[in-house]
Amino acid sequence: MEAQGKSSEDDDGGERGLLHSWRGYSYSVVPERLLLPRPVLQVALGAQHGVLLVEGGQVYTFGELPWKQTQSSQPTKPTLENALSGQRVVAVAAGSFHSGAVTEDGSVHMWGDNAAGQCGLSGLSCVPNPTPVALLEPGSAQSVPILELACGEKHSLALSAQREVWAWGSGCQLGLNAAVFPVWKPQKVEQLAGRWVLQVACGASHSLALVRCVGPDGIQRPPVDKCNQCNQLLYTMTDKEDHVIISDGHYCPMGVEAREDPPPTQTLKTSPSEPILPSHSSSTSTPAARTPDPTPDPEDSQKAGTTTTAHLPSDSDPLPSPKAAASTSSAKSSPYPGEQEVKEYLRKLSDASQTEAKMANGGLHALQTPSLGRGSSALNSLVASCASAVGERVASTYEALSLKRMMNFYLPSSRLEALGGAADGGAERVRREESVQAKKSSSTGDIHEEEAEGLRRRLSLPGLLSQVSPRLLRKMGRSRTRAFALTPMGGGVPEDQEVFPTLQTEVWSWGHGEHGELGHGDNLDRLQPLCIKSLNKKEVIRVSAGAHHSIALTAQSQVYSWGSNLSGQLGHMDTPSTVPRLAKLSEGIRVWDASAGERHTLLLADGDCIQPIIYYSGQQVKEAGGEEEEVEEEDERPGGYTQQPVLLPFCMNLGFVSGVVAGGRRCVALSDRNVMGFISSLHELASAERKFYCKLCDVKSQVLRPLLELESLSSALGPAATELLQTLAGRFSLLSHLTGQHAASLTANLRRGRDVSSLLMLEHASIFLDVYNDYCSTVGNFFVMGGFHALTKPSLDVFGKSPELLQRLSECSEENTATSDLLVALFYLPTQHLHEYGRLLLKLATCFEVSSGDYQKLQDSWSKFEALTLQLKRKRKEAEYTFHFWKSFPGKMTDSLRKPHRRLIYESSNKSLTVQNAGRFSVNWFILFNDSLVHAQFSTHHIFALATLWVEPTPEDESGLHGLKVVTPEETLTLLASSSAEKTKWLRAINQAVDQALSGVGQDAGGSTSKSDPPISRTASYTFYKDGRLKDATYEGRWLTGKPHGRGILKWPDRRIYTGSFKSGLEDGFGEFACPNKALSKDDLYQGYWKEGKMHGLGTYRYASGEVYDGSFQDGMRHGHGMLRSGKHNTSSPSVFIGQWLQDKKTGYGVFDDITKGEKYMGMWQDHQRQGTGVVVTQFGLYYEGAFKDNKMMGTGILLSEDDTTYEGEFSDDWTLSGKGVLTMPNGDYLEGSFSGEWGSGLKVTGSYFKPNLFDAEKDKNRAVKLGRLSVRAEEKWQAVFEECWSQLGCEAPGQGEHLKAWENIAVALTSRRQQIQDSPEILSRSHSKTLEGLEVIPQHEGPITIERYHIVRMYLLKACDTPLHPLGRLVETLVAVYRMTYVGVGANRRLLPQAVNEIKSYLFRIFQIVRFLFPDLPEEGGLIPEPTENLPDENQETSADNRSESPKPGRVVSSSALLLPVLLPRLYPPLFTLYALEKEKEDDMYWECVLRLNKQPDLALLAFLGVQQKFWPVSIPNSLPAPGEKQPVISSTKDACFASAVETLQQISTTFTPSDKLQVIQLTFEEITQEVQSLLKQDFLWSMDELFPVFLYVVLRARIRNLGSEVSLIEDLMDPCVQHGEHGIMFTTLKACYYQIQHEKVT
Repeated sequence: MEAQGKSSEDDDGGERGLLHSWRGYSYSVVPERLLLPRPVLQVALGAQHGVLLVEGGQVYTFGELPWKQTQSSQPTKPTLENALSGQRVVAVAAGSFHSGAVTEDGSVHMWGDNAAGQCGLSGLSCVPNPTPVALLEPGSAQSVPILELACGEKHSLALSAQREVWAWGSGCQLGLNAAVFPVWKPQKVEQLAGRWVLQVACGASHSLALVRCVGPDGIQRPPVDKCNQCNQLLYTMTDKEDHVIISDGHYCPMGVEAREDPPPTQTLKTSPSEPILPSHSSSTSTPAARTPDPTPDPEDSQKAGTTTTAHLPSDSDPLPSPKAAASTSSAKSSPYPGEQEVKEYLRKLSDASQTEAKMANGGLHALQTPSLGRGSSALNSLVASCASAVGERVASTYEALSLKRMMNFYLPSSRLEALGGAADGGAERVRREESVQAKKSSSTGDIHEEEAEGLRRRLSLPGLLSQVSPRLLRKMGRSRTRAFALTPMGGGVPEDQEVFPTLQTEVWSWGHGEHGELGHGDNLDRLQPLCIKSLNKKEVIRVSAGAHHSIALTAQSQVYSWGSNLSGQLGHMDTPSTVPRLAKLSEGIRVWDASAGERHTLLLADGDCIQPIIYYSGQQVKEAGGEEEEVEEEDERPGGYTQQPVLLPFCMNLGFVSGVVAGGRRCVALSDRNVMGFISSLHELASAERKFYCKLCDVKSQVLRPLLELESLSSALGPAATELLQTLAGRFSLLSHLTGQHAASLTANLRRGRDVSSLLMLEHASIFLDVYNDYCSTVGNFFVMGGFHALTKPSLDVFGKSPELLQRLSECSEENTATSDLLVALFYLPTQHLHEYGRLLLKLATCFEVSSGDYQKLQDSWSKFEALTLQLKRKRKEAEYTFHFWKSFPGKMTDSLRKPHRRLIYESSNKSLTVQNAGRFSVNWFILFNDSLVHAQFSTHHIFALATLWVEPTPEDESGLHGLKVVTPEETLTLLASSSAEKTKWLRAINQAVDQALSGVGQDAGGSTSKSDPPISRTASYTFYKDGRLKDATYEGRWLTGKPHGRGILKWPDRRIYTGSFKSGLEDGFGEFACPNKALSKDDLYQGYWKEGKMHGLGTYRYASGEVYDGSFQDGMRHGHGMLRSGKHNTSSPSVFIGQWLQDKKTGYGVFDDITKGEKYMGMWQDHQRQGTGVVVTQFGLYYEGAFKDNKMMGTGILLSEDDTTYEGEFSDDWTLSGKGVLTMPNGDYLEGSFSGEWGSGLKVTGSYFKPNLFDAEKDKNRAVKLGRLSVRAEEKWQAVFEECWSQLGCEAPGQGEHLKAWENIAVALTSRRQQIQDSPEILSRSHSKTLEGLEVIPQHEGPITIERYHIVRMYLLKACDTPLHPLGRLVETLVAVYRMTYVGVGANRRLLPQAVNEIKSYLFRIFQIVRFLFPDLPEEGGLIPEPTENLPDENQETSADNRSESPKPGRVVSSSALLLPVLLPRLYPPLFTLYALEKEKEDDMYWECVLRLNKQPDLALLAFLGVQQKFWPVSIPNSLPAPGEKQPVISSTKDACFASAVETLQQISTTFTPSDKLQVIQLTFEEITQEVQSLLKQDFLWSMDELFPVFLYVVLRARIRNLGSEVSLIEDLMDPCVQHGEHGIMFTTLKACYYQIQHEKVT
């Protein structure tokens, strides 16, 4: 056999998956090697046959195969199952006499004996070849993908990708509640629906399932307080000293069988070492009297289990037909709850789940419930959640939580929580499992890993024997939703945590129990799955079922077994064997794979060396004879079986065994050769991890828990240290849990993959590093605070005077070590394990080519683990150094300075550092910690935080002083070192400490080697303590050498807050400031620019009173141009002032709109008062212009009322006449004399009355008052606005400055404001950002201006005025605002028109000044730009391209209106045009009346009336014959047909803004008329004014322009002067003439 093996090895390179088979156990047994062409991946054994899965997905069978219907009865050699060729099989299973296989796509194939329906195919007693079996969801045709199969004697189970169990075959071991057997069609086991099943196993007539724990808020767990059947309380509570024990150990006797009268209860005794089981009721006096196939009520059987749930039929749980229920022997009429009950339950359930969520954070206090209210489901849910908190059941899955989150979570709230009574559930139990629905759909722990594994496509979950295809999993994964844990932290689940296998599991069993193989402590059958309570919290990671016994393997490498022990197969001799007991193995043997056969058990374990060893317990084989001589009587003979597991001596010859399988009477082992040491390294890694996990569990149960449960603990440690110890316990639990999970994952990898790609510590190294780092920090913190020292006394109470236990666990060899040192060594043990990780990773790396990716991965991970090992060693040294420092430090200061996270770096007790100029007797002690520098003097000390500490060496001078300059926000110290070496040492120590404090890590692995200085600019938080403006204020933001610099937030204790930029310690740049107003209990808010700590520049100040100032500031005061709106709480503001401010007072020109009075003042101010000349208009049409003094009309003035009554003379108060004057009536009569009294309330007059001669009408014209003489001149208005623009360009006064500097300032303004806006992009529209991009290029601004450059300048100005970020744009925006403010509302008074027009002209003049400053070569107003020499047709917008009537112009005239009106006028048009319309109202009304009348006439009549010559009529007169080709005559009633295109063109005059555009429209109208006449006359034609005027008059009438008078006046007032005498000028005169003609037209 050996020789054959060797020779074949060379052919197939058989290094992996070698198969060895033997029977039983005796000294002479030698395993036989089965040869196969490819490595074997999985073996399954039946009673007489076996199934093999080899690499490549092919299946072989061997042994006795009666269903094959071949003649020979000889056992066959392995033969290929051809029916499966073409399918890639990923998992196989064997029952007693049938087999199954799962293919890559999740479909199931069965073959073998089918008498009991175990193959799932109806109508066949046996199935010779693998045949597909359909598993269909009820009511749908879609098949369910399967991960793994398990087969028993007469039944089969399948585990679906959704983690649900399906069953078919015969017997109560199906768990299906079926009335008729066999069940041919696979059905879902509803009792386990909604739970996350990890693995299934089948015995001959019983079934096991390994299930992930569900938290207290799983959906399947409605809070029920009483058992529906026996009416006992499901939860009992016992007060015990300082905590409460809640037991849900209720066991319902009716859960097992339905019967009439329950028998008396008996209590089973159990051995003291085992957990006491709840009381049970035995069914009847003898187990034989069982009813054949009882169907228990599903609700009871559930309550009988630990779940204590009332199972509600959900949509996914189809109810069995009523017939099935009726046919059972003795059940009540319907086993399912009625609809009403269901609704009631659902209601209770929702109430309870809400309460539970609230209670989850309650911790232990929630447990102190005085009594259990009966009907209150909320209370029960609370009790359920508390039960989980105390530790009756581990209620969470670890992998659902990000590790970091968990660490934050372990804030100790009681020592019980930190390590509850569980064997190793640890602090995690307080967390709660995510909802079951999410669980169903989120395949955590396997699918992720599966995809990561790649090549071998295996699943490395403990207990998952199946290989699952990635394609199937991807298909499954798509529908999967993310799972969220209900952590108290309330946060999502990071992906990485889902790949760790879960340790929180339960084992469920069902089926026949006469041998106790169900593990419930009795021999009863169970028709439905029931949880084995004694295995809860044992961290079972794998189950296996023999014919009549069961075994469970835990993460701590222990084996529990129960069931039939007739052949010693349980590995122990304890009775009763109906509950799980530990198999007897010698100390230090860690089992990591186990399998149960018919009457024997195989265990694969770690021994002393790396190579695994195999233990056997059960039936012995007679040495002499063959297997035929094995007779049943042997069972009774003593010595025919093992008392406890025995080591198989030949196991060392098999190589590195990766798995063992027992089945029938046969044993099989799969092994690998150790190629290049790779396999042995993998085994060593897994073995080391299992050993380490066991060690951690020992520490937790034997050291930590006893200490934490001590009564005297908190008094011995004090509150702070107790809290630290609880945190430490939490972190320890966390580390231990991670190790357990990792060990399970490595074990699974050995069993299936044995490759590097699935090692979690490569993919997820950061998780390990973080956990270790946090754990060591916690140990260090406890150590520094003297925690281990303080534990000396409590440990005496626990471990006695000679702590051998501590010595053994801490691996400390020295004699007489102090207890505290032993504890320190013990808790620092895990850091050594990190080094072990590194060593093993390096060992693995040597098995690969240096160039390969795997080598790189291993090498990288090794360096990470090594770096952390060194760093943690350094941390430990720092903690020891700090601890010893505190021991010697004077007591009073220790209490205030000693902090858990604070570590000592360096101190000057050796006088190495003193303050410069210190007195002779002063004591200065400097202590450098990792977070602060402490300067201690006699009894006081000052702490300087490192984040805001800057240190630099002072230059060495002749005096030979070794100085260091230390800068902090409020102090600058010069320190002297005793020598230059000391100086360097301190400098480096401080700089390094600062650097680490800033980066937030003590991490940088380089340690003392890093020389880089910390940045002088940094982000930090600081609270000022010295008197002054900033006393007690806290600043958080950027710093530069001791001063706030950059963005930051400054908060004062009185709730003042500044947010914005700083420069050299003062507010500078853009910022927001809020200042509470105590009287109004609201905040004053300022948003705007600052300079040197004061408001300076543009800003908006919102006062608590409701006033808002928007404008310029200087030195913290309103200064420059600004607008103040005041009014209570932003209802319609009662008043608005816009104008000039001087040192917080209104001074200069300003407009004040008093909305309550309905008056508007436009004039000069001084110190908040109207002083100087000004104009007032009211909403009733009164108009005053004149002098003001002390806020009153005082001095000479003119007053006009709406009906043109005018007073010109002296005033003494608002609207009060006093002194000489002239009062003129609308009809021209006037009074001259002395007046007194208020206008409109009776005037006293002493004077003469004049009635001018009627014939002096001409002279009378001159009496009209000239307005505007006593108002502010246009160029004196808004000077502050223009000054601001000049100063933005960098000029002291208008026109004085460098124009190059001005362009620089423009560029700076644009970029800085743009950056500010980018922080809040919603402000910018897309077109706006385009404009900004266009402005980034500065146009050429020197050199002679050509037409082309003139156009570039014009385009630039258009863009610049389009964005407020450009100084010109800002100027235009402000001017538009002030103009509207002045002339809208009450200001829309026709008498203001001349001022409004002059104001626009002054704007043009002043802006043109700025433009000429920016473009110095631009000619002045009226200057010429020469045309290019080719003399192209003139493109000037004022003239048309058709210039035949004039000689070509010599060039373009530059004018401010041509350049700037297109920018300004469109924005100012509405208020301006309104004034024109008011002024021209009477004339326009006359004109309009005439237009309406004349337009009633048809075209011909109107043409005739206006005297248009007939040759210009577009239609022939009816009596003359139409010329050939001429249009048909139009009948005389036609309207609006003649010159229609010209009319349409002229109507566009109302849609244009600037005079030049309006003139362009008039010109186009003339062209349209000319074209139409030319086409009529068929020849070129030159107009005479006599012929043209009537035609144009006709067009003007037909155009029906409403406010033509206003349009004409506007053009006249603002027309470019250079155009007046050109072609445009003549055309405009024609239009004006038409307007007057129409007004005075007499219609006959």
